[in-house]
Amino acid sequence: MKLLLDTCVWGGTRTPLVAAGYDVVWAGDWEADPGDEQILAMAYSESRILVTLDKDFGELAIVRGFPHCGIVRLVNLSSRQQASICLAVLKRYGEELQAGAIVTTELNRVRIRPAEEEPFN
Repeated sequence: MKLLLDTCVWGGTRTPLVAAGYDVVWAGDWEADPGDEQILAMAYSESRILVTLDKDFGELAIVRGFPHCGIVRLVNLSSRQQASICLAVLKRYGEELQAGAIVTTELNRVRIRPAEEEPFN
């Protein structure tokens, strides 16, 4: 599974994800932050699930209809909690994420917005 960690996600989150076998790119390694729209577009073009702390990606995906390959939003987690919670979410909801779900997770709560189904013609 391929992931793109937003710049707001602690860079140390990458190490345990890579150790668990994930293909991880961290936007914090880039020379400049290209902005939310471009980050979401890059994740989509590379078939990566976006991991972020930023609620603006949900608006881009849901309200504005930007395509994506799944989004994990980490809420109110310390930098040290981000990797373990992310690993748990990916393990439990990986299939849903790869199908385009948006998973919002706090320490003791998970909300899932399934991918929208294509309308019948």
